[in-house]
Amino acid sequence: MAKDLFNDSVKIALQKEGWKITHDPYEIKLRTKGLFPNNLKIDLGAEKMLAAEKGAEKIAIEIKSFSGASLIYELHSLIGQYFTYQVGLEEQEPDRLLFAALPDKAYEELSPHPFFQTLIERSKMRLIIYNSDNQLITQWKYEK
Repeated sequence: MAKDLFNDSVKIALQKEGWKITHDPYEIKLRTKGLFPNNLKIDLGAEKMLAAEKGAEKIAIEIKSFSGASLIYELHSLIGQYFTYQVGLEEQEPDRLLFAALPDKAYEELSPHPFFQTLIERSKMRLIIYNSDNQLITQWKYEK
């Protein structure tokens, strides 16, 4: 599996916010009896200790660069990956939340469009918006 172009930028941005990277990549072991030749690999797994609770908040992050020729193709690919990873993660570690990380420039271009908003709402996709130049997370977008 090739790492996404901005994998290190997102990793550094998460660490700046106090997250500990626990998996690079996070592997989902499929119980498919030979249906698929490989397990699924999400780009990163991370944990952050919660100040008000005992235990840790755990997340998995699929990082996208949106550097291809077509934003709609990249979005289509992300939706399919996100759904597949979500199902696998629910079976393997249901308390770990899945996020998709998008560059801020791609998010700014996509977010005004109702079609994009509908896709995010219906897929219940949790988003991390990042700036790769500054290695910062600019927004967390998800329903609590």
